[in-house]
Amino acid sequence: MAFEALKAELDLLLQTVADAPEDRFGFYIQLKEKLNQARAFGYTPPQDLIDLEAELDREFTDENTEKFPRPS
Repeated sequence: MAFEALKAELDLLLQTVADAPEDRFGFYIQLKEKLNQARAFGYTPPQDLIDLEAELDREFTDENTEKFPRPS
């Protein structure tokens, strides 16, 4: 996949979440998929998207920890 095509998909994904912010988890999953595709092809994603991915990782990890506590 060409970098420009991947970049266009990321731009579309960002526009989608701007239009429907209530589906944060769906956005999170799609963002991770696109960034992992970029990494698989040897591209370095933009730092702002890496930062957003890390923030969403923390958010959804924290939510899952609260809902499903780890056994002691």
